[in-house]
Amino acid sequence: MRNVKILLSFFLVISFQSLHGAQRIVCASCEYQSISEAIAAAEPGDEVIIKSGVYKEGNIEVNKHLYLIGEGWPVLDGENETEVLTITADCVFVEGLVIRNVGTSYLVDRAGIRVKKTKHFAITNNRLENTFFGIYLEHCKDGTVEGNKVIGQAKEEMSSGNAIHLWYCERVVVENNYVTGHRDGIYFEFVDNGHIEGNISEANLRYGLHFMFSNNDDYTGNVFRQNGAGVAVMFSRNINMWDNLFEYNWGRASYGLLLKEIYDAEIHHNTFRENTLGIYVEGSTRIHYHSNDFDRNGWAIKMSGGCLDNKIHTNNFRYNTFDLAINSPPNNNSFDGNYWSAYTGYDLERDGIGDVPYRPVKLFNYVVNRTPEAMVLLRSLFIDLLNFSEKVSPVFTPANVADNAPRMQAF
Repeated sequence: MRNVKILLSFFLVISFQSLHGAQRIVCASCEYQSISEAIAAAEPGDEVIIKSGVYKEGNIEVNKHLYLIGEGWPVLDGENETEVLTITADCVFVEGLVIRNVGTSYLVDRAGIRVKKTKHFAITNNRLENTFFGIYLEHCKDGTVEGNKVIGQAKEEMSSGNAIHLWYCERVVVENNYVTGHRDGIYFEFVDNGHIEGNISEANLRYGLHFMFSNNDDYTGNVFRQNGAGVAVMFSRNINMWDNLFEYNWGRASYGLLLKEIYDAEIHHNTFRENTLGIYVEGSTRIHYHSNDFDRNGWAIKMSGGCLDNKIHTNNFRYNTFDLAINSPPNNNSFDGNYWSAYTGYDLERDGIGDVPYRPVKLFNYVVNRTPEAMVLLRSLFIDLLNFSEKVSPVFTPANVADNAPRMQAF
């Protein structure tokens, strides 16, 4: 992660802090009244300074190394008919623009800002409003998308795009953006060695983050809140996620985080708060979950088939309806050294570790997985008796799913 950011910073310093060329100023009373005219006249390395105003120029192409800088938040309006800004050159810097009104299309993925087959670029501190796709990167390397606000008006998935969309990219940093009102907040597909940090992705129709077929990526310090189905990370290797907040993702098919066919990952120091499912895991191997907080979720963790050699250690499980559900054999997964608020054991040695193992899979959980309608009995005395009887004499719950060193106090 740190090497990626250092490498990227080096490229940006070389690209953007070198001596700039001439300034081409755009305004109603300036030498250049249109942005396209200023770009056509500019030499590589020039600054195109866009003054406050509304510019309706259709799709503007940036095909040379330039600095596009807005002063007073100039508006580039697509009039709901076209893509607005298309970047096809290396070493382009875009800052301080309002990109607005990209028309919905069922044939073309139109975007407010498209960056296409370029490297050493920076898209920083822009506002994108009603843009179908917001910022769309394809076949790009060594760039940054930072400090942008991407606010959509999506009503249904089939007619909406993603706020920040990356496809076949390498070494891109997506940092400190605010995204809302789209199909997916942040979308990664075939993106390697990427870094996602400090973003807020909330109230999107489907996923706050949708991530597939990408390897060696880091996610840290992000907030994923009130999205349709939470965050999905699938078909990838060497993923690290830490210091993220997953909260208030409620619904019949909602979760804080979905992991599907993930290999060799570390999930640590995250908070999963009030989600239908904190983490849903399917077909994932060699995942280390540690130092996470699971607070007041429906299920904290639910594991399905094909989960092998995973470690769930030193986490806090507090006041979840169900702490753990496993729908397949344990497969050499370990669960020792966690704090469970539902643990009622004792510590005679006073070493902070319970003397009696804790079995987090309850019989009622087993029943609900097979008959979801039984959930209406959740708070009844009958369920308390059912769980107690299974605790005394386990029959249905997996005998080898236990925390053999439960903590007496939360971490």
